[in-house]
Amino acid sequence: MTTVSWVGLVVSLLLVAVAAGVSWWQRLGLQRQILIAAARALAQLLLVGVALTLVISPGRSIWWSWLWVAAMLGYASTVARRRAPEVPHLLGLALASFAAAAVVTLGVLFGLHVFPLTGRTLVPIAGMMVGNSMTATIVAGRRLTDELRDKRDEVEARLALGQPSRQAATPYVRAALRAALTPQIETTKATGLVFLPGAMTGLILAGAAPLQAVLVQAVVMFLVLAATATTTVVIALGLIRRLFTPDHRLAHLPTPADRLDPHAVRLLPPAYHPGGHCPARDGPGQQDPVPP
Repeated sequence: MTTVSWVGLVVSLLLVAVAAGVSWWQRLGLQRQILIAAARALAQLLLVGVALTLVISPGRSIWWSWLWVAAMLGYASTVARRRAPEVPHLLGLALASFAAAAVVTLGVLFGLHVFPLTGRTLVPIAGMMVGNSMTATIVAGRRLTDELRDKRDEVEARLALGQPSRQAATPYVRAALRAALTPQIETTKATGLVFLPGAMTGLILAGAAPLQAVLVQAVVMFLVLAATATTTVVIALGLIRRLFTPDHRLAHLPTPADRLDPHAVRLLPPAYHPGGHCPARDGPGQQDPVPP
């Protein structure tokens, strides 16, 4: 088994210095961010390592591991919300999507005995499921929100022709899902020939037989693919339910300028101006400000 000493860890910090040196050389101004990111990652990993030693130690109840998984799902949802504040209702939808992915992927791997259900297998498998599907979840939410906002006229034309909201939004849902899933599909294609994934590399460094490492890595890649597909489709379908009213009207979606300026003016379609001035209905004039 290959091990890394504390001295080896300190020596590896030279690689961080290389990254900071490139930033200084090219005057990117990223040296401070690089050093902070490296220090933060190291501190978080050490903290997690200590906590995992307690959670997955022999004789510890499996419920502690399930509690850890629940905490990961909650924290991942808050991170997704922070990274994509422009996506409405993302916190609840992200939590639902990660929970659905956990039911599907962990249900298959542990319910069908691909892996034994222990703390040592549950926590890392769930971590890979959440971590690798988070980016796709954010991409799907952002892309669908942008599509519906930027192509609002097309959507409302479909609604005016009598299409229900879900049917009217179908082309934009498909575009968002393709954008979110394509990178993971391409990564899956390139695995093995172009690069060796982290799980396989870690197992080989830990002394596992290469063929056994390959089998584990294949299962992990399929896990990530299924998790990504599950989270993105839950996000997309959930957003459709939230962004359309029960009578099949598209809700107002703020532009980036609206988010930057809380006192910006909203220009809403007539349906959203029941008693006030609407430029589209009444012509130029005083506009309704956004309520604080």
